[in-house]
Amino acid sequence: MGILQSIILGIVQGVGEFLPISSSAHLILIPYLLNWQEHSLAFDVALHFGTLIAVLVVFFKEWWNLAVGAFNKIVHKKDSFNNKMFWYLVLATIPGALIGKLFEDKIEDIFRDPKFIYIIAILLAVMGVLIYIGDRYAAKKYKGKETEYENLTLKQTFIIGLSQALAVIPGFSRSGTTILTARLMGVSREAAAKFTFMLSVPIIFGATLLKLPDLITGFSASLIVGIVTAAIVGILSIKFLLRYIKKNDFAIFAYYRVIIAIIILVKFFVF
Repeated sequence: MGILQSIILGIVQGVGEFLPISSSAHLILIPYLLNWQEHSLAFDVALHFGTLIAVLVVFFKEWWNLAVGAFNKIVHKKDSFNNKMFWYLVLATIPGALIGKLFEDKIEDIFRDPKFIYIIAILLAVMGVLIYIGDRYAAKKYKGKETEYENLTLKQTFIIGLSQALAVIPGFSRSGTTILTARLMGVSREAAAKFTFMLSVPIIFGATLLKLPDLITGFSASLIVGIVTAAIVGILSIKFLLRYIKKNDFAIFAYYRVIIAIIILVKFFVF
């Protein structure tokens, strides 16, 4: 794999992992559109490792405080918001981790087959429409009484974590499904995005750890470039989304999904 291709796919991963547009779908669709050969599993792992670095850089202080809170609860019996949120995140990670472990490889093998490209495009569009409708619905139903990050409940966080399992299907998007689920339960846009980013840490870390042997055996200059690019772009993407949703909704991401889906379907069925 060339350096330019590594950079482009690193950008795709860094943007797609954190914006609700599906990184897994784009990592399949971009090579399809550009007629590139399929990249290796090791490169996929490298890109995810890059986005793990990104979210840890941005939220290092928050995760440190969560760990300290959990430690203080266990050792000093001192309760706190950080202790509560630490265990909420642990529990919310379990459903997605289990389903990902059981089905992710099988589903990826299926959807990497070029004849199923059109299904990914359809899922992109459908999820885009759902995000648009769900966000608008929540804005009207919960106006003035949305749940902020500090007030998230165990029930809300667990259901959000459960929805994360859909991310094993390219096109759904991990951030897209969790943000949509959070919004439907009355969680504010900013809280939905922040919890989604925090929730990404254990799931990406676990996936990277499980596939670490593939990363080591496939180590190369292109992998380093992919990791660095995904990390830098991931940091920028997280900061962008957190600023953007303070004054805007998720409509732009829904429009983008539908437009990309149309482009893919036209190429698949016409060209």
